[in-house]
Amino acid sequence: MTTYAYIDNSNIYIEGCRIAAVKSGMAKDIYQAMQLGLVDHRWNMDYGKLYDFICGEDAIARLWGSPPPGDSFWKMLDRKGFNPTVYEKNYSNHEKKVDVAVAGRMTKDAYTVLDKSKDEIILVSGDTDYVPVVTDLVSEGFKVEVAFWDHAGRELVESASKFISLNQFHDHLTR
Repeated sequence: MTTYAYIDNSNIYIEGCRIAAVKSGMAKDIYQAMQLGLVDHRWNMDYGKLYDFICGEDAIARLWGSPPPGDSFWKMLDRKGFNPTVYEKNYSNHEKKVDVAVAGRMTKDAYTVLDKSKDEIILVSGDTDYVPVVTDLVSEGFKVEVAFWDHAGRELVESASKFISLNQFHDHLTR
């Protein structure tokens, strides 16, 4: 069995910072942090630990976005021969293209390299923009798991074959 992991960097990182804001007392709960747009940018994710947790032994991991330099994830990428896909932010300083690129790659891989009888897809994002592709792949017989913080979009969680909560591992995934 091979795990194919698709990681939406900005989504996992920003929402991890939001959880850190709650933990540090900046907000009473995640919903207040979301409503007020509170994040604690002092928090840093260790992408190497995320890779180990999500992927295990036999995996192909793809990441879109721009993780911080110096993270153990970069050394792991070099070792494994992978390269992340980085998109520049637009004039409004918003990241664009990522969700479509991730969904497109998941679909392409599903129909060209995955063996749906034994391989699994893990999407590391909580964004409901992924609901159509996850729903389609699951209905076609692919195992699609979503790994994210507990406040992932309800529709995404419900469309996945399985949901993996990362909340209890927030401290472990901290660099």
